[in-house]
Amino acid sequence: MKSGRLIRSAAWTAAAAVPALAAVHAAPAISTFGPLRNRVMPLLAGRGRPDHVALTFDDGPDRGSSPHFLRVLEARGIRATFFLLGSMLVRAPGLAEEMAAAGHEIAIHGWAHRPLLVRGHRATYDDLARARDAVAEAVGHEPRLFRPPYGVMSTSAHLACHRLGLTPVLWTAWGEDWRGRATSRTVYDTVTRDLEGGGTILLHDSDCTSASGSWHSTLGALPALLDMCEERGLRVGPLRDHGTPG
Repeated sequence: MKSGRLIRSAAWTAAAAVPALAAVHAAPAISTFGPLRNRVMPLLAGRGRPDHVALTFDDGPDRGSSPHFLRVLEARGIRATFFLLGSMLVRAPGLAEEMAAAGHEIAIHGWAHRPLLVRGHRATYDDLARARDAVAEAVGHEPRLFRPPYGVMSTSAHLACHRLGLTPVLWTAWGEDWRGRATSRTVYDTVTRDLEGGGTILLHDSDCTSASGSWHSTLGALPALLDMCEERGLRVGPLRDHGTPG
């Protein structure tokens, strides 16, 4: 009888612990709320020195779209940070090498574009490590930055980043350029609505996780965004040149 009571007590204790563990795992997801992140988590938000804007792209490298962005950036003398998906990198390792050779900063977006909140510690670590190793093999050095799919961090992701020497970085302004109804104008307007000196822009150079063809709107908005930054006296570059908030 006593052993039965002990077993039942242990079972109830374990059951009660499950929601608590889930809450701990999901707690970092609060950083998804942009206004809060920008105010109290400046480094995670990607805030840098006030005379600089960090330009970043997610979801590449994509043979069908990324080269168009590289040509625009080369023509303007701009370097950016590309957060690559490992699952895309294996399809175009030479393109990742080309990005790095052109002076762009190469970071990781994980291996598979899946929400981290539904992944455990081991699966999260394996995903990030696999992407890190693939980038290192393609470009000759290990990346130092990580951006989570959908911008949602978890406790497991923070722990994996610590073990792998990665720093998570989100953004302060985005173009919502993954939407099917996005246009070059809406991308421009959405970015500029929230952009200020020291900010980090999130765009996508691939539509592999977005509406088909959406990258055309992003590409169309890019020259105007660069012009706007120049008019405001803001230098545009990769996160490695972003510095710290002033």
